[in-house]
Amino acid sequence: MKIISWNVNGIRAVAKKNFFEDFKNIDADVFCLQETKAQDDQVAETLAPLEGYHIYSNSAVKKGYSGTAIISKTKPLNVTKDMGIEEHDTEGRVLCAEYENYFVVTVYVPNSGSALARLPYRQDWDKAFFNYLKDLEKTKPVLVCGDFNVAHKAIDLARPKPNYNKSAGFMQEEIDGMDRFTQGGLADTFRHINPDKTDMYSWWSYRAGARGKNVGWRIDYFLSSESLLPQIKDAYILKDVMGSDHCPVGVDL
Repeated sequence: MKIISWNVNGIRAVAKKNFFEDFKNIDADVFCLQETKAQDDQVAETLAPLEGYHIYSNSAVKKGYSGTAIISKTKPLNVTKDMGIEEHDTEGRVLCAEYENYFVVTVYVPNSGSALARLPYRQDWDKAFFNYLKDLEKTKPVLVCGDFNVAHKAIDLARPKPNYNKSAGFMQEEIDGMDRFTQGGLADTFRHINPDKTDMYSWWSYRAGARGKNVGWRIDYFLSSESLLPQIKDAYILKDVMGSDHCPVGVDL
């Protein structure tokens, strides 16, 4: 089983690039997308060329903003949207597909924003999402993937010192939120497989040629219930796949 997660930074934009070719080459069993920036009907229309797949999406009330999708070769047993919390459920950030042995959840965690205006909301959101995942885990193991909008440790970004407690994505409050996941029984699969691998990032700013210089951040993750860890055979970052400011990340089970 190969599962891929990718923040596409606009499904309609990426579809005009190499998306379908990349999709075919990667050949995942489940493909999770974030930041689709489209309504459900627009996602369906854009992904219509993909034959033989089951496609699900969760769109924000606000048009052209946020949004998640799951593309699956196997039809899930059940698909649910959102966390069931009104204040957190208008931006299409959570989509869950239930399979026989586990849940696959794709998530686009709120960004605290350049002026950190949304940091308090982000902290509430992190707590609510953790509780949501732990509730799912009571039924069966969980594999959650997506853009968590935080570099967890100094090893996860190229320039930790100038960014620590100054930039969205590397604030202590956000790091604490990721600690809650990893200390609460949801392991970072990439670090489980590659504990000391450096210079591995999944997002680069469009400014100053950051991607060419590999001045990046690892903010896209697969977190796994501990009971699933023995089945994780590999966890990787597909840094050469272009089309977005993020690259895909994946796991093989």
